Amino acid sequence: MGIEYKKEFFDREYTAWEAYSRVWKYARKYRFRIVVGIVCGMLTAGTLLPLFQVIQPTLEKVSESERVNALKAELAFDEVEETPAAEVEAVKKVHKSKLERQMESASKLPSWFPKAERLAAKVGIKLQDEEGAMGGALLFMAVVGIPLVALARLLLIFLNQYCLTWAASHVVADLRVEILKKINAQAMQFHGRVDVGQVMTRATGDPQIVQSIIQSMLSELARAPFEIVVSVGFIIYFAIENHMLPTLAIIFIGMPAFMLPVVGLGKVIRKWSKRTLEKSSVVGSRIHEILTCIKVVKAYNTEDFENEKYLQTNNIFLKATLRAVRWGLLVGPTVETIGIILICGFLVWCFATHVTLSTIIPMIAPLLLIYKPIKQLASLQVQIETAQASLQRIWSIMDVDMELPEKADASEKPSFDDKIVFDDVSFRYFGADRDAVSHASFEIGRGKMVAFVGGTGSGKTTMSGLLARFFDPCEGKITMDGIDIRDLRVGDLRKLIGSVQQETTLFNDTIEENIKYGSPNATHEDVVKAAKLANAHDFIMSQPEGYNRMAGEKGFALSGGERQRVAIARAILRNPPILVLDEATSALDTVTEKLVQDALTNLMQNRTVFAIAHRLSTIRNADLILVMDRGEIIERGTHDELYAKNGAYRKLCDMQKTTN
Repeated sequence: MGIEYKKEFFDREYTAWEAYSRVWKYARKYRFRIVVGIVCGMLTAGTLLPLFQVIQPTLEKVSESERVNALKAELAFDEVEETPAAEVEAVKKVHKSKLERQMESASKLPSWFPKAERLAAKVGIKLQDEEGAMGGALLFMAVVGIPLVALARLLLIFLNQYCLTWAASHVVADLRVEILKKINAQAMQFHGRVDVGQVMTRATGDPQIVQSIIQSMLSELARAPFEIVVSVGFIIYFAIENHMLPTLAIIFIGMPAFMLPVVGLGKVIRKWSKRTLEKSSVVGSRIHEILTCIKVVKAYNTEDFENEKYLQTNNIFLKATLRAVRWGLLVGPTVETIGIILICGFLVWCFATHVTLSTIIPMIAPLLLIYKPIKQLASLQVQIETAQASLQRIWSIMDVDMELPEKADASEKPSFDDKIVFDDVSFRYFGADRDAVSHASFEIGRGKMVAFVGGTGSGKTTMSGLLARFFDPCEGKITMDGIDIRDLRVGDLRKLIGSVQQETTLFNDTIEENIKYGSPNATHEDVVKAAKLANAHDFIMSQPEGYNRMAGEKGFALSGGERQRVAIARAILRNPPILVLDEATSALDTVTEKLVQDALTNLMQNRTVFAIAHRLSTIRNADLILVMDRGEIIERGTHDELYAKNGAYRKLCDMQKTTN
């Protein structure tokens, strides 16, 4: 079966205001471009006004002029008809009355037209002929002016979208960096509790939604409302000028119906958008787990099993995605359907009240143009709900607080001079039913070696984690040269400690860069010298790429012994005064173990060593051996002292002799 989404312990809910207002924290650095983009979007709406003012009155003028000419022709025709003079006079009176009304109607021009006509007359241009029809100059202005307005609109739309896209891309890049910083800053307690695959999705996929917030949503919010305002403003102006307030009332009573489906579907869209993001995290987590455990998958020949398991997980994600899409796609068609119904109702009303088509022609263009921005605002609701779900996941991880505290006046510690003391230290992992380390007390002087032995889960590795301050003790304290390590700068403490783990993980980079990791200022000669001390130089140079050879994902391009020696070279180059060794030779063959052990001997010289021992033969010369069981130190002393006690340590030694 596919794995289900596991809500992380740090997840929480945020209101729309909390979610969206925090985006500005990252966007304000790019506020100039954002403002330019928004202003250009607002000005884009303004380019509609010249179109309304020029096109509609011009078309109306042409239509009215044609009707006037038709009436004149009809009147002239009536005069030559062979009819009684009295009837002719009566008909002429009727036609003259119609002609006067039509000419009066044709003379109704927009308020700006007389000013434009006077200005044109000063330079010898006539906008109307003697009969009031549209002149060629006015036609030329319409043909040239409209394309110019269209070009200006095109430029404004480009600037609107480019500036907002530029700002959005930078905000997303910054946010990804901030998320990674936040994750890296958390203590190991955090990393031990989270699903790595799902955290990866939050760090890489969810921030992309922020780009749509700035790029698409802001762009539409900058244009659509102002296009609506300009169009509605012109409709109101025209209705007042032409005494069409009843028509105007009908239009604005019906317009709010456009937003009804948006309000009704909003909550459903948000719910399924959130579920889609959760299922996406599960898919990412599953891929990460398979690739991380690929050796196990190959060894147990379970490729088909994992493929089927992933197929089921992916199908769950697909179903959630399609359901969210279905609800989102309902918004647009619903708005369109309501619009069509309202238009049909409006036409019926016009017919019933004897409102002529020519009377409402000037209002048709702005009404049609309103439809698009209203539809955009409707679809914007889908984006808003989806984005809010992503923002909740982003801010949840940004608000998690499991960082190890560092005092504002933390002491600097450039060197280790005397001794390290564990004073009644206890520690328990979150959710555990017992202490991983219980009331541990011991001290180790500079240049000495302390070794920890015991079974799996006895607390050996936790001891080294406490020393490096991956965790803080629940009780007791650890001091270095008499200073509690919680009072030291974390960076200074970590610089004093180097480690070589049993399971060495390298980065997918060159061998040289892996050796230099943590010592960025080291030269190539320094790297070669460290590699020689680690018995790594020969195997490195045996390949044509030499130090430029890629180590592969997690160092898989190298053998276990090669990875260990690269890690030892890295520790030698770092040159820390304190060294933590999680037995680096326990999983190696005899020949490789000898090479690695010699390298460790070179590394351990003149250093204080904390050794986690699996092969007891490697710690015979330790200054202090601590035998641990279920988090407690049950025996302590040198090898000879502990062996002579005939206790737990001796049993471990005899057991290894028997198995060897």
